[in-house]
Amino acid sequence: MAENSTDQYFKNNVLGHPAGLFVLFFTEMWERFSFYGMRVLLVNFLTFAVIGSNPGWGWSAENAGALFGTYAMLLYITPIVGGIIADKITGYRWAVVIGSLIMASGHACMAMETEFTLYLGLGLLVIGTGFFKPNITSIISEMYKHSSEKKDGAYTIFYMGVNAGAFFGMMLCGYLAEKIGWSYGFGLAGVFMLLGTLQFWLSGNLFGNIGKRPTKVHEVEDIQDADNRIAEINEEKETEKENPFTTLDKILIGVSSVIGLGYAINDPMSKIANIDMFSYFQVGEFEGQYVVVLVALALFLFLVIGRILRYTAIVRDRMLAFIIFAFFTVFFWLSFEQGASSLVLFARDNVDRVLTGESALVFNIANALLTVIPLMIITYVLYDLWRKTFKIIPYSNIVLAICFLCMWGIVGWMLNREFSADVSEITVSWFSILNSFFIIVFASFFSKWFESKYNPSAAAKYALGLIIMAIGFGLLAFGAYGIHEGVKVSMLWLILAYLFHTLGELCLSPVGLSYVSKLVPARMIALMFGMWYLAIAIGNKLAAVLGGQIENITKEYSLSTFFLIFTIVPITAGLIIFALNPMLKKLMHGVR
Repeated sequence: MAENSTDQYFKNNVLGHPAGLFVLFFTEMWERFSFYGMRVLLVNFLTFAVIGSNPGWGWSAENAGALFGTYAMLLYITPIVGGIIADKITGYRWAVVIGSLIMASGHACMAMETEFTLYLGLGLLVIGTGFFKPNITSIISEMYKHSSEKKDGAYTIFYMGVNAGAFFGMMLCGYLAEKIGWSYGFGLAGVFMLLGTLQFWLSGNLFGNIGKRPTKVHEVEDIQDADNRIAEINEEKETEKENPFTTLDKILIGVSSVIGLGYAINDPMSKIANIDMFSYFQVGEFEGQYVVVLVALALFLFLVIGRILRYTAIVRDRMLAFIIFAFFTVFFWLSFEQGASSLVLFARDNVDRVLTGESALVFNIANALLTVIPLMIITYVLYDLWRKTFKIIPYSNIVLAICFLCMWGIVGWMLNREFSADVSEITVSWFSILNSFFIIVFASFFSKWFESKYNPSAAAKYALGLIIMAIGFGLLAFGAYGIHEGVKVSMLWLILAYLFHTLGELCLSPVGLSYVSKLVPARMIALMFGMWYLAIAIGNKLAAVLGGQIENITKEYSLSTFFLIFTIVPITAGLIIFALNPMLKKLMHGVR
């Protein structure tokens, strides 16, 4: 039998995996660097005072939350379209390059700091993410299709790249933005996005035919592939006969999608520019856009329930279980994603971030170790990649080396500046890196736990995730209790909150998308993937909308009351889904 492309691909190993995996690792790392670097700045920049040495735009938290929420919401919707385009037209590799270039253009626009370029930049980032996000993971899947036993390890390495990028992006972009100027932070995100794109594009020789533009006739590499594909086609045909998409189904999908997109655009537009496309639908004090959104959700639920009822009993039960998980996903993300809005404002306005004397020295030493050690480890990975692949992809390696020289330079400058200062003021963005740090520290523990005989059920993981995360907000509510204007909270409360938020995320995250393939029939997978991402998108939008109320709720009640909302709601949701555990086990019919 002829050697297939993935066999050839596995000849150049780095740390026991194909060298190309680490090209993807670094590509994703620079994309996450730019994404999280911008994300941690946006709400802070928009709401920062318009006077001072580093002025922001002075927006209200409510307006900033509306804009950020729409941006975050669309990030989970455009990948559905981007994946379809890559499958049908561009192929995965070109989709990644196209998406990367569009995102780099978006960062460049944001660095200009005008209102037009801000909106244009956010739009380009949403479109670029749609091309990039689904397709880089598709390349990994295609690479490992003949080595499925190594796929879990490959994704573990890949997601370390995600967290490394998030960690350094938030730290360095945030530091430059807050200490030097906002344009420097936004600009740095764009520079590394562009360099990451270049190193990926120059590494094409390493990938062979993997991820190339699709053709009408696909070569079947071996008989096993052919047998598997025939079985899949037969299963899809059989499912389609049982439950085809009706004309009504397609109309409902279209109407719900258009209304959802309309709401996403209208919400910030109505708050920032006082232009409300849905004002005619207002009912009493209830805003028209919310009336329309409720109608759209009702139509979408009618569509989903109608399709589910057409299946056999076991399939119907499993899909109902999946919908319950998707519903509770909204409650998790509406609380967890406060990290991009209200917690940024809390860290800026209410946390004591000024350190002097020994406290400043201890923090600077800890921060140096926290920064330098991970960077040394990743630099070693680059060295090994260079050693194994320089003859094959020399220019890609050179671009990566330039990236790391820049990183080391910025880190060295930052640490020297902080150690030389008499007083250290911790940046607002520094607290956001804690999520990535805690994931790296605790991920292996949770992985071993979930592979052991003590592995909790899906509902128990959900309940634990929601309740543990809520404890973090409870600590913030306690720490903020009784404080008044001008009084600052100890940073310890925020550090502990991020710890519990991350532990909650690690409990809940394994349940997610893995249950799509386990619980949903082939014909419904695309729709249910869309529904899952819709749940996350709604959670992100609600998170920003509610986070934008931090000023109003604090003024009317207290800061402690604001955090209690995100304590009580997730705990209640967690207890409910835990109570549903016996029912969910029955609905899942043996699926674990």
